[in-house]
Amino acid sequence: MTLTRPPKVETSFRKVAILFAGGPAPAANAVISTAANSFLRNDIEVVGIKHGYAYLVEYCEDRPLVLGRDFVELNYKSLKRSRNTQGILIGTARTNPGRNVSHPSHLSDPERVAPLDTVYRALRSIGVDALVSIGGDDTLKTANKFKLFQDMLPPEKPRIPVVHLPKTIDNDYMGIDFTFGYFTAVDTLASEIRNLLADAEASRAYYLTETMGRSAGWLAYGAAIAGEASLVISVEDVTGKYLADEEFVDPTSSECRRQSVMNVEEMVKRIVATMRVREEKEGKEFGVIVLAEGLAEYLPMSYLHGVPRDDHGHIAIAQLNLGRLFSKRVAEEYTRQTGRTRKITGLQIGYEARCALPHAFDVMLGSQLGVGAYRALVEEKRNGVMVSVSGQLELNYVPFEDLVDPDTLATVVRYVKPNSDFHRLARFLESDVNE
Repeated sequence: MTLTRPPKVETSFRKVAILFAGGPAPAANAVISTAANSFLRNDIEVVGIKHGYAYLVEYCEDRPLVLGRDFVELNYKSLKRSRNTQGILIGTARTNPGRNVSHPSHLSDPERVAPLDTVYRALRSIGVDALVSIGGDDTLKTANKFKLFQDMLPPEKPRIPVVHLPKTIDNDYMGIDFTFGYFTAVDTLASEIRNLLADAEASRAYYLTETMGRSAGWLAYGAAIAGEASLVISVEDVTGKYLADEEFVDPTSSECRRQSVMNVEEMVKRIVATMRVREEKEGKEFGVIVLAEGLAEYLPMSYLHGVPRDDHGHIAIAQLNLGRLFSKRVAEEYTRQTGRTRKITGLQIGYEARCALPHAFDVMLGSQLGVGAYRALVEEKRNGVMVSVSGQLELNYVPFEDLVDPDTLATVVRYVKPNSDFHRLARFLESDVNE
């Protein structure tokens, strides 16, 4: 039996849809292709929904879903040798059909659930029996809302079971040890950091690099450790003296409120302290500082005026450019403290990592998650679960309700735990700065 493929399983599914939403990640095609192949081998037709929910929410009688434009057939021929390829076979988008639903009571409001209803009708219009959702925590929230929306439908309405596969190079997902694409992204960014270090050493300069990692520091810390960066700072480090209270006027209510924000002045001084220790104790007049992009969410309101937000309420971080913002202030503080000048260049890195050629581990992890989608729906007959992998690629199925707040329908971010062994690893490898 060890050389025998698992037998086919009796199922009522005739057509399954695979959908990818949110930012790209290496090994996306390993997930898509192995999931599709698993269903095909059980004689289940597979379609790939193009560009996330973007076309599904536009569905109506005057705009039916069209093969080739809105969705594609995934078959053995189209999936040939696709597991190790770059990019996303079916594309992606950030369209959020659940953006108006933030409480269970909203599920009874026809206007709020209208986009979810449109998605449901669009999928049913092409005969979809089950949905495989691939994406980050925002896409998980949407999958959960889609499932809850269907729970409210009349009994005679057919349900579309949905399973979710966790995706993010940020690795900030509850319920799974590592997400596919994380290690490839870390290696790609680490390589760039090492290149910048060589450049910095040659010209006795510093680079302040802003890496991806909106909510947590996993990517920034991994890239800094593997890339031998001089210092890494993420949202988990905005504590103690690096926090400040700020009063601001809430634009939605015109009320005066208080919030905790980053103490930019103290954070700048901390960066300069690393530079001075490297110069005065280690004889190094160069370096690379890594900043996680999520630090932008902690900036005082004065930095954020006019910066738009996306469908999920996130700040358009790319428009801020943390590296440049901090480099100017760090250069000024360095000169103030030492009387000398030092060239400090701010850079954004990260986009180039999202579609990098996937490493073997990410292909293996992504493949197991893809197979897990089939096993969850067909073998386990699950609905409303996230497929997870732990240990030596052992499959687990985590119910949505274990990952989503029942009142806000929001997911919980997995931060790097302060003083955890992973967090302490980076500090062990950095210059010794007494705070």
